[in-house]
Amino acid sequence: MPLDEATTELIDQMAEAGAPPLHELAPAEAREMAGAMTEMLGPGPDVARSEDHTVTSSDGVEFGVTLLVPDVPVRGVLVFYHGGGWVIGSAADYDHLCRIMANRTGCAVVNVDYRLAPENPYPAAVDDCYAALEWAAANIDSVAGADVPLMVCGDSAGANLAAAVTLRARDRNGPRIAWQGLIYPVADSGLDTASYTAEENQLMLNREGMEWFWDLYCPDVSRRAEPEASPLRADLSGLPPAHVQTAEYDVLRDEGEAYAAKLKAAGVPVELSRQAGQMHGYFALLMLPGSARAMDEFVEAVDAAL
Repeated sequence: MPLDEATTELIDQMAEAGAPPLHELAPAEAREMAGAMTEMLGPGPDVARSEDHTVTSSDGVEFGVTLLVPDVPVRGVLVFYHGGGWVIGSAADYDHLCRIMANRTGCAVVNVDYRLAPENPYPAAVDDCYAALEWAAANIDSVAGADVPLMVCGDSAGANLAAAVTLRARDRNGPRIAWQGLIYPVADSGLDTASYTAEENQLMLNREGMEWFWDLYCPDVSRRAEPEASPLRADLSGLPPAHVQTAEYDVLRDEGEAYAAKLKAAGVPVELSRQAGQMHGYFALLMLPGSARAMDEFVEAVDAAL
């Protein structure tokens, strides 16, 4: 189907405002632009508890997580990793979304403010995200009041990190992850799929933008094939059930769907949903109707997992 009308209007508004493409910006400029879009959303809904905690990564560096607890008996703990190409975005930028997620799912959400590239290149973000998972597992009784299921989720680069964390937890006999939610994930460092080269997919995120992100996140090209950077290249057996969403108009569409197919081939229960008429970023762009529909599907998937 054609690109969603509301999405088309948003792209037109950004073009009229003269917003430059990401790959022409310095990281600090790109972060400022992303923060400005977040401010358009305003504050998120109330939750019963919002707490900031400090977690120490494996290299001794501290970073923050925000715990959001809904005003209902907690059914599970969702460790959430934000998108932004490992370069932009923050827990604060995703606070509104995570509050909605907590209230809609009845789960406590741990919103992870992992270190960003290029200041902290791969695998610093993976190390932080795994440390956050370990923190959530160690504190699950105080967070939820019971030994509830522990789950991971994220969008875009955050979904890449969620996938990497599930691999590390399996390989290191780490915390037991009950479910993974992957929203338009970065699954591979290759930039040559059909969805990458399709002209209609060169929208807010395009091929040049992903090249820019990869160059900043993992400048050592030889390491991009590692499973924790490109999960599509990993052995996916023994991983937790997955809910995968992709966007019809997205350079990452094909690798996300290939990842879902490889999970299924490895015997992992998978639910795949391609969001028709949507572009990359729809889940976090809360002003778009496609975001609400995608959240409905996400909540249904969590319900089924629980």
